[in-house]
Amino acid sequence: MGIYVNPDNRRFLQAVNSEIYIDKSRLISVTNKKLNTEQKYICVSRPRRFGKSVNLAMLAAYYSKGCSSADIFDKFAISRYKSYSEYLNQYHVIYINMQDFLSRSKDIDNMLQRLEKRLFKEFLEEKPGIDLDPDDGLAFWMEDFYKATEKKPFVILIDEWDCVMREHRNNKEALEIYLDFLRNWLKDKEYIALAYMTGILPIKKYGTHSALNMFDEYSMLSSKGIEKYIGFTDKEVSKLCRKYRINFDDMKLWYNGYKLNGTDLYCPRSVVKAVTEKHFGGYWIETETYEALAKYIAMNFDGLHDTIEKLLADQPQPTDTRTFSNDMITFTNKDDILTLLVHLGYLGYDPDKQTVYIPNKEIADEFVVSMKATGLWTETIETVMKSRQLLTDTLQGRSDIVAQEIERVHDSNSSTLNYNNEQSLRFIILIAYYYAKEQYEIVQELPTGKGFADIVFIPKHNVDITTYPPMVIELKWDDTAQTAIQQIKDRNYPEKLKSFEKVLLVGISYTKDIKDHNKKHQCIIEEYQMK
Repeated sequence: MGIYVNPDNRRFLQAVNSEIYIDKSRLISVTNKKLNTEQKYICVSRPRRFGKSVNLAMLAAYYSKGCSSADIFDKFAISRYKSYSEYLNQYHVIYINMQDFLSRSKDIDNMLQRLEKRLFKEFLEEKPGIDLDPDDGLAFWMEDFYKATEKKPFVILIDEWDCVMREHRNNKEALEIYLDFLRNWLKDKEYIALAYMTGILPIKKYGTHSALNMFDEYSMLSSKGIEKYIGFTDKEVSKLCRKYRINFDDMKLWYNGYKLNGTDLYCPRSVVKAVTEKHFGGYWIETETYEALAKYIAMNFDGLHDTIEKLLADQPQPTDTRTFSNDMITFTNKDDILTLLVHLGYLGYDPDKQTVYIPNKEIADEFVVSMKATGLWTETIETVMKSRQLLTDTLQGRSDIVAQEIERVHDSNSSTLNYNNEQSLRFIILIAYYYAKEQYEIVQELPTGKGFADIVFIPKHNVDITTYPPMVIELKWDDTAQTAIQQIKDRNYPEKLKSFEKVLLVGISYTKDIKDHNKKHQCIIEEYQMK
């Protein structure tokens, strides 16, 4: 039993014995099916703090011959699977966190030498008397160990496999050395029963150095059925909220939004912190400074700034993820930046619509902080900061003040070319009422009555509806706000809100005098009593 070779189960027990632990042992049923097959190579990429390391500790505790873990796993879901007993603690395991070695090394060569030295020492301790040539290197040592143990293969578990790609991103030679090392160690080796790596980035391919193409990748773009094992699901978070008496709607607002293969996922760290501290906040982003996001959104590739503003207004944006080079330096267009932000967890991705979006309030707040840091979005930030007051003015019926603020936002956030259309006005409304997302579910083009209401604000379940009543907003271009109000009534748009006693009707319009280019916004706010 070593630290890296055939480790014990203490790291996993630490997770299991924590106040909150959610059983993800069904992942083992997936890896068991891949043992000793062509599909034995697995690379899982997820944002930081998504539970990747806990899963690796679980796999080590399950497979390692260096411990006996039946007393742990007998109570978990995996114990009900046929393969459970067959593979429990039956494999030699190598369990490595690459970041540990990188942080203690002066360069890549030193890192790999340190890694090999540690494993060589533990091979000798695990199998006293084995004849290993110190000059052979890791692959040959493992072949010799494999033969000396009656050809019992290894389960290789590598955490933070991509740390070299992230921290030495500009050192092409170092990256190629590292990929060559992994290829020579792992590819087409009889002594491997399973190789399971985790990281943030998908596998990078460097021309002829497509060294790790034997791996099946499970990323934030394509999870291939294992999504529910990495991250907390809607059902799991709902159960925690009931147990700890936490409002589930608030939890969804703050931390939900990652959707993979039809499954809603939450960042485990954020949920656990919110539950144990009984406070909603930016826990996930505490693990990295805002500069990490700011430096990417400051790159204004072909309209990236406009795209970020639309994302902040809850408007998903089309993105082609195919050109992304799976690194943090090769950017040829805004889609590459957006795809990187998906892998880092700052954006969600809808594969059916091929769009990206900001997943939740925690991340949206991080965008606002990062946008402030860049100094490039002064008008947008001012709009966000004033959005709370705009909602208050609307709820209190101050139509003239609302019209003035909408005109200011429209003037400062729309280009001349895009100014004169209803879609532009819709975006302006969504960004101007940014704060309202905390109190309302905001629905665009809601089918109701005899048509589609432009924008409807529906109070969240935990909101005081006497303070935050539902609102129906109708937009008009080159028309009047009164026409907008009349359309709401004539087409009975409040029909979907009949469970409420009153609804605010908000008509917003602007007209353009082509001759002198003056722009004029109007707003009418009426209280509508439901019958």
